[in-house]
Amino acid sequence: MSHVVIIAGTPSKRSRLTGLTDYSSHTLSKAGISVEVIQVTDLPAEDLVQAKFDSPAIQDALAIIEAADAVIVATPVYKAAYSGVLKLFLDLIPQEGLRDKVTLPLVIGGSIAHLLAIDYALKPVLTALGGRHILGGVYAVDQAIERNEDGTFTLAEDITARLDRSLEELRLTLEKDGITIS
Repeated sequence: MSHVVIIAGTPSKRSRLTGLTDYSSHTLSKAGISVEVIQVTDLPAEDLVQAKFDSPAIQDALAIIEAADAVIVATPVYKAAYSGVLKLFLDLIPQEGLRDKVTLPLVIGGSIAHLLAIDYALKPVLTALGGRHILGGVYAVDQAIERNEDGTFTLAEDITARLDRSLEELRLTLEKDGITIS
């Protein structure tokens, strides 16, 4: 069975980014793909800030990435780049930690003006980590994701359509690479 890990690099679990990661996780699971989520904020802050590579929590998270066939990297845009929370974690991934993994960026921002953060901020770091098969990614503006009273999220139709296309591309790439889907 294919295994995908979602790295959620948002400082707040109530972030609208959670709408993108929840939708992605649910969609991939329905397609018979095993999904695990690493909430970076669930990792010990001291271990992240002090780059404690030998921390059991960090080692467990890195083992999840190592075992994955694909990695979805999800982040809000702050100051024209990915979040500092995500950066702390990415700095702990070994130099070739994304080698041979399909990688899909998911990014959310306050306006369309931050769209290029995927290409000019996030993708270079993913490449530096050995990522060679980085899919185009999905960028969403905050207003396209509604936070519901029950804690769930409703995504605008254009966002779900773009996510569906990207997640299908991810699934087909895994299949093409000979990775069993279910």
